[in-house]
Amino acid sequence: MKLGTDVAGVMLDMDGTVYRGDEPLEGAARFVARLREAGIPYVFITNNSSHTRGFYHRRLSNMGFDVSEEEIITSATAAARYLREFRPRARVFLLASPEVKEEIVSYGVDVTDDGPDTVLLTFDRTICYERINRAYHLIAEGADLIATHPDDLCPTEDFYDVDIGPFIRLFESLTGKKAIVIGKPNRLMLEMAAKVMKADPSGTIMIGDRLYTDIRMARDAGIRSVLVLTGETSEKDLDASEVKPDHVVPSVAEIDVFP
Repeated sequence: MKLGTDVAGVMLDMDGTVYRGDEPLEGAARFVARLREAGIPYVFITNNSSHTRGFYHRRLSNMGFDVSEEEIITSATAAARYLREFRPRARVFLLASPEVKEEIVSYGVDVTDDGPDTVLLTFDRTICYERINRAYHLIAEGADLIATHPDDLCPTEDFYDVDIGPFIRLFESLTGKKAIVIGKPNRLMLEMAAKVMKADPSGTIMIGDRLYTDIRMARDAGIRSVLVLTGETSEKDLDASEVKPDHVVPSVAEIDVFP
């Protein structure tokens, strides 16, 4: 597998692709350094909206990756970019942790509990019944529902935690309102990433370990994809899936980069 000058930008998943847990995968930092040397723009992207870009920047930097905070996109910051660009006057009722709320506000999003017309749902580990119920009432009364990503479960060190997919279905079933979902596998995440890289979306490539998010986003958007086998997907999973990548490699360390 080789990357050359025909690649306008590279989107890299994180956990399972360049690191696993708290450990970098062998050769991953060197692969990222080669992208920089070759002048190929790249961004790290994640559906996890429970942490800020600063959290991931510290994690990646401590593992030896050459990355700036601007080259990291969470589904929460992608949602903030979407709101800033397409709904600049939205008054947003936000379900988010305090640090994520602060980051979203830094993008110029009008976050308020006073007369909101939009509900933004993130992976909020501080969520409570009162705010769930308020969000329901707002959506039922006409507010739009935007969700950062559709994942049902979030992987942890030991198992999985409940993510926001079930909450999306809860609000949709109770109100009949369809959510706008930003994160993978939806194309909006790709478009926000391409804007950060100042790249033509059609020339970008997605590298990740999940068929139903990373690879499906690429397939649905008509861009190239690379599946790495260092994370969630096994060769058996790949054989059984209708979602197929353009390339399969054992790890990112097996991808050659040419200037």
